[in-house]
Amino acid sequence: MKLLIVESPTKTKTIKKYLGVGYKVTSSVGHIRDLPKSNKEAIDIENDFKPHYVISKGKEDVVAELIRLAKKADEGIILATDPDREGEAIAWHVAEILKDAGIPKSDMTRVTFNEITKTAVNEAMKHPTRIDQNLRRAQEARRVLDRLVGYDLSGIIWKKVRYGLSAGRVQSPALHILVEREKEIQAFIPETYWNLSADFKTKSKDAVTLTCKEEPREKKEVTRIEREAKKGKWIIKDVKETTRKRKPKAPFTTSTLQQAASSRFGFSPSRTMRTAQKLYEGGHITYMRTDSTTLSKDALKSIKKTITEEFGADKHEFRVFKSRSKNAQEAHEAVRPSDASNDKAGTTDDQKKLYKLIRGRAIASQMVDAQTKQTRIIANVEGDKVPDFTVTGSRILSLGWLEADPGARGEDTEVPKVEKGEKLDLKKFHTEEKETLPPSRYSEAGLVKELEKRGIGRPSTYAAIIRTIQDRGYVEKEGSALKPTDTGEVVSDFLWAHFEQYINDSFTAEMEDKLDEIARGEREYTKTITEFYKPFTKEVKAKEKLNKATDLGDADPKMKCPKCKGKMIIKLSKNGKFLSCKKFPDCDGARTMEGKELEGPKETGEKCPKCKDGKLVERDGKYGRFISCHNYPKCKFIKEDPKEAAKRKTGVKCPMCEKGEMSERNGRFGIFYSCTEYPDCKNAIKAKPTGNFCNYKREERGNKKCGALMMEGTKTIPERCSDKTCPNHRPDKLEGYKPEKKKN
Repeated sequence: MKLLIVESPTKTKTIKKYLGVGYKVTSSVGHIRDLPKSNKEAIDIENDFKPHYVISKGKEDVVAELIRLAKKADEGIILATDPDREGEAIAWHVAEILKDAGIPKSDMTRVTFNEITKTAVNEAMKHPTRIDQNLRRAQEARRVLDRLVGYDLSGIIWKKVRYGLSAGRVQSPALHILVEREKEIQAFIPETYWNLSADFKTKSKDAVTLTCKEEPREKKEVTRIEREAKKGKWIIKDVKETTRKRKPKAPFTTSTLQQAASSRFGFSPSRTMRTAQKLYEGGHITYMRTDSTTLSKDALKSIKKTITEEFGADKHEFRVFKSRSKNAQEAHEAVRPSDASNDKAGTTDDQKKLYKLIRGRAIASQMVDAQTKQTRIIANVEGDKVPDFTVTGSRILSLGWLEADPGARGEDTEVPKVEKGEKLDLKKFHTEEKETLPPSRYSEAGLVKELEKRGIGRPSTYAAIIRTIQDRGYVEKEGSALKPTDTGEVVSDFLWAHFEQYINDSFTAEMEDKLDEIARGEREYTKTITEFYKPFTKEVKAKEKLNKATDLGDADPKMKCPKCKGKMIIKLSKNGKFLSCKKFPDCDGARTMEGKELEGPKETGEKCPKCKDGKLVERDGKYGRFISCHNYPKCKFIKEDPKEAAKRKTGVKCPMCEKGEMSERNGRFGIFYSCTEYPDCKNAIKAKPTGNFCNYKREERGNKKCGALMMEGTKTIPERCSDKTCPNHRPDKLEGYKPEKKKN
């Protein structure tokens, strides 16, 4: 029997189909060994930073089964984990455990495949190799570096910021990027400006709206333009028509796949990678951790054949793409379908969507340009007494590659046919006062793009970086945006103030380059760790004398305790930062970060309706004043302050419990609407309820009306169903949908 070991149980099912009799396929279920929690036990610093591994918790039975099967494998053992550093490390750990169990390393070989198809698997089996020790050492170096940095930095953060916090070699630079953007937003001073537009009728009686090219900042200028616009004679100053070519984008890398899945489907990087992993293990796509945009010769042939059959031979055009990342290793192909002719794959909706996206991008990358025609109309009052008013329209002349990737098409904007010198009839002039907006926060996809641009992390780490800073409570999501928490800001500011040289872009990117050099066999493991660790640990020890980051000192005499007039310190809570008396709990004086005195809990005179022996008290929370039981956390009864609750009520009765009323609330993802009977009734919807109920007849419910609350929509969708499973949740997708125009 030959034993083939992979790291994923799902992968075993696919590979079993391709191998003949005489093979046993099993899985290590990921990593089977790891560093112990204690740094003293994990890394022997004095002995060239030698790591000591232990069997991962819960993997004892997996290890025992691998040894049992390996002892029966009289025809050899094949290690077939993923084709990257992590996969190489897993293969090495399995080999080491089997060697310790008395199985010779000579009985073990290594195979890799970039896609799990019958052809790829059988071809790999013909060319067995040995474990790539350079790749394995690169993974080990990353693991050891991350542990050394995390352990030492976390230790000083515990002492100088708050116990239980942590820091990481790559996560800290990512957090700093978000914190710097947040500071830009906070420092931004908005300016007032006006959007000016005008509705016209052309000579042919077609309606057209043109917008002022300039955005005036002064009200008197707005008044002047409006006066001249209404009394003057409008003419078409110029009509410019341009034919443009739209070239297809390169096939997906890990980074661009995460960005596209986020913008098209709202997937987080973690969700995208989980879904892609299942498609890879099912044999539907190539390996999804890659920074390469190249396609193999076989893939190019397959794609060409698919284009010829589906769109015609004249739609094919061979293309080669250069990697956009300066640090690209290009060890694998781009992410592509294993079989380009297969137009459907996956078992879940997420998998089907992602597969369609990957296939469409790969096929489109080898097709001819799309052609569009852009028409730009420029108009003005005779004598050019106002700034030019313009409108740009576009329409597709030839779809080209857009036939394969229609999601990238966008909307056509038609403009009426007009000629230069033609007169226009002004019907209405619009002025809209607005304010300039601060830079927007990064979305998850935006942060991935920024990390790649700065050389921080690698394709296999982007999702983990973002997941880690969220799990640590340093970042939270507001809608699709990433916002640093108060804790995140304090930690980031402390690290930047005292360890900037270790978390700045250049150092982090340089360290990634060194790890790549280890992977290529161009750099030694011990030398790399030593060069970093000696000055780093010296710097950490030097910071032991620092004052706590939360200590205000005597810098601001106004920030004294409102009760005892003593010193105050910054405290970090789940609800954010606040100032607390240094003598707490002997003195409970507290202020906001702006210096306003915070009132402590006040008894309302009511008994708790839940635990009976508790008293209800008013408290300040992150989202305003609320009332809770004084026995918290034993009793979790909570309700809003009646005054606050009255402001938030919508007047719409809750259809679920029929007792409460739908009320506006603030949560970690922004404003939402829920029942006032919470937590007994957990009815909640995303947008403000309109008071109407959904009349859509649902076949799966015996053609009965949906009955869910309708909520406010957008400009193009006045209202929609609050039930996400109802087709009327997206009425614009329903056949024959015609939105009602909102009345001004």
